Amino acid sequence: MLLLERGSFGVVATAETRWLMHAVGHMLALTGSMTWEILWALILGFALSAVVQAVVRKSTIVRLLGDDRPRTLAVASVLGAASSSCSYAAVALARSLFRKGANFTAAMAFEIGSTNLVVELGIILALLLGWQFTAAEFIGGPIMIVLVAVLFRLFVRSRLVEAARAQSERGLAGSMEGHAAMDMSVAGEGSFGRRLLSGRGLTAVSHVFVMEWAAILRDLIIGLLIAGAIGAWVPDTFWQHFFLSDHPLLSAIWGPIVGPLVAIASFVCSIGNVPLAAVLWNGGISFGGVTAFIFADLLILPILNIYRKYYGTRMMLTVLGVFYVAMVGAGYLVEILFGATGLVPAERNAMVMEEGIRWNYTTWLNIVFLLLAAVLVIRFVRTGGIPMLRMMGGSPDAEHGHAHEHSMPDHGDGEHADHRDHDGHAGHAGA
Repeated sequence: MLLLERGSFGVVATAETRWLMHAVGHMLALTGSMTWEILWALILGFALSAVVQAVVRKSTIVRLLGDDRPRTLAVASVLGAASSSCSYAAVALARSLFRKGANFTAAMAFEIGSTNLVVELGIILALLLGWQFTAAEFIGGPIMIVLVAVLFRLFVRSRLVEAARAQSERGLAGSMEGHAAMDMSVAGEGSFGRRLLSGRGLTAVSHVFVMEWAAILRDLIIGLLIAGAIGAWVPDTFWQHFFLSDHPLLSAIWGPIVGPLVAIASFVCSIGNVPLAAVLWNGGISFGGVTAFIFADLLILPILNIYRKYYGTRMMLTVLGVFYVAMVGAGYLVEILFGATGLVPAERNAMVMEEGIRWNYTTWLNIVFLLLAAVLVIRFVRTGGIPMLRMMGGSPDAEHGHAHEHSMPDHGDGEHADHRDHDGHAGHAGA
């Protein structure tokens, strides 16, 4: 009898092990398929961002963000979109701009643009969810910035801003401080094309490209794994009940409210939350709810803690409240606008649910852009880029005394980056 019980236990244990292995394999297959589907878009997006950052100096940005007039906020949004960053680096860079004299609302508009109005986000949204979601993101983003500006103007007093500035001057560390402090643009005269095509220009592009990948990689991997796990293990019926998908009106009202809350709890930010957005769309969240969910990458719990360090508890709670209301409002307006024009997709068939890698245009694009990435990575290594990776955490005060600049002479392929502070002396972030 004892032997029979032991034998039965072994059979059950083996069945459970096989089920677990199958479940993990299914999750990894979905994760791998999503990664392969968006890989070329990520490389293209970060390459375009690197090109812009290689010729636009951060010191120029500060001079353009001195107030909260509509024109200034529009410029801040565009500059943010051109300075594509992971959420942590965007938050750190916004604090850097604020410390150097930028208006607080303009710095927040720059931060929103830097994570939610970027090329790579739009491409990946189109690949995984459809072009309608890309359009919603680039229409909803400016709406959110306008709502943030109005709410700050109504509820944020100068005393709170000055208290936040005093707190920011304390220089408490958040995350990606060294990365935010680095200015890897090409100094000197000449046209955009001439600077870009020079040896220094190629080096600057390669450095920005690799550093952006290093900044985003953790969140991207976490986001893909979470999306794969939820897509593989959580049945659609759970999300359909949670998002009230059987009641179209209630779902449209509930989606933008709960979308940011799911994002806050997920800990996934930047582009890493797009695969999870695809899972939620397949599960039944409303169109506006997806938009609000993606915007909420700037409100995840670790970033809220960074806001507290940067600006104090009162301003952190103010940013949380203002951003949340603006995200919900943008979600509602996108839902109404796209619903009225018949642009909300009728089918819920986001790419995240497809397994396997096929020999198609995606594979060819991945091969081409992987070759481009290899060229940039080789350039990065050959021009002294490896030590920069250790500086990415850095110190928040590096932005004042040790902002990194590409000021090296053009020596072709054998050049090395010489990152110097404002006085011309060699410096390191965090020194």
